Amino acid sequence: MELRALRYFVAVADELHFGRAAERLHVAQPAVSQQIARLERELGVRLLDRSPRRVRLTAAGQRVLDAARGTLAAAGQVQLAAKQVPTTVRIGTAAGLTARLERGIDALRERAPEFDVVLVDLPVEARLNALRQGDLDLALTRGVGTVPGLTVLPAWEENLLAVVSKHHPAADGGAVGLTELAGDTLRLPAREHDPALYDAVVLALRDTGLCPPAGRPTGTLQDTIVEVGSDSRSWTVLPADQVAEIHSTRVRAIPLEPAITIAGGVVVAEDAGSAAECAVAAFRDRP
Repeated sequence: MELRALRYFVAVADELHFGRAAERLHVAQPAVSQQIARLERELGVRLLDRSPRRVRLTAAGQRVLDAARGTLAAAGQVQLAAKQVPTTVRIGTAAGLTARLERGIDALRERAPEFDVVLVDLPVEARLNALRQGDLDLALTRGVGTVPGLTVLPAWEENLLAVVSKHHPAADGGAVGLTELAGDTLRLPAREHDPALYDAVVLALRDTGLCPPAGRPTGTLQDTIVEVGSDSRSWTVLPADQVAEIHSTRVRAIPLEPAITIAGGVVVAEDAGSAAECAVAAFRDRP
């Protein structure tokens, strides 16, 4: 059964006249008659009572008309879906995730070439609240373990790096141990900028058994880099992806020995289902 036959039948049923139906369809009248006759043979029922003076629906024709309208409407939705962008993905993000976002979006497009991405830069708490309220589809975070009402899916591990002034004694060396930095002042952005990241960094340092003296909290990431770059006896700790976005000649990033890592994850709604695993796969570290 062809959709064309259903369209011709609906046109005749609306017009109750083969000639007017043919004009509406921009085809010759015999073509309409042939399609209706074929449809009746396929269904095994008479759909229309024809006479020289009028055309009317049979009882079976009325039932088929309702079903035909529904079928044509569904077919129209399929065609519309094929032409439109199927998905909009709203991602909550923050500074220091550019490279991961680029890789993740490329990976998502490998699965669904046509979709619209909307990036929303928000502090971590606002990011999570927007996700709860349905204003985001997923959020990238660091150091977030569990969140009430949301699902946190681990996706990557990032090394923490020591960032020091180019005039710091360790600036031109290789990996640096925390014991070598223990006498210098640790500068971290104020906790309110990113509580989860702040707590994760402090906990990671505490787990080493060393407690370097903490200086006055800094402001934004940019402020932190400027202040550390201006003080040869201070330092900070940043995730590797965040370090990659620093464009300052006044500081140096040095691997820590032994290495200290921080977990990154994709946060989704609790009912995200199979879409969640797709998102995690996209933002997971590549081998």
